[in-house]
Amino acid sequence: MNSSASAAPAAPAGKVRRPVPATIAVVLKDHAVLLVRRANPPDAGYWGFPGGKIDFGEGIEEAALRELFEETGVRAEVQSVFTAVDALDRADDGSLRQHYVLIAVACRWTSGTPHAGDDALEAAWFDLDALDPSAMVMSFGVMDVLRRALVLLPQQP
Repeated sequence: MNSSASAAPAAPAGKVRRPVPATIAVVLKDHAVLLVRRANPPDAGYWGFPGGKIDFGEGIEEAALRELFEETGVRAEVQSVFTAVDALDRADDGSLRQHYVLIAVACRWTSGTPHAGDDALEAAWFDLDALDPSAMVMSFGVMDVLRRALVLLPQQP
């Protein structure tokens, strides 16, 4: 997903396009972070945090935990809702297809071994010291969101 802003296509008469609220679960365990490789657009094939759209009537934390389990089979405990980022899904011609507002939820792992489920191709723990964004294709903002989460959830040596 791309965060650079430009004019969105006009909405049909009488219909206003609005961003879609979604969550991302930033899950830490020991000295590792849980990432998934997306199976579907936007960002198909990219590594990022498990997450997805918030269902009508569902709270942010509830949505983050539900999406986490659906995509990875992992359970976690919410620590904090800590930031939000814009994610702009663009077509090949540069036009804006969708605008998501991703609400990041810091979590601590409680149980489960990650496996790809729902819309993930892969799910895995990545050692924080060995995580190299130049060696893998990541969704926009993953490292920045991770750095913010680490301030909230300092890891034990």
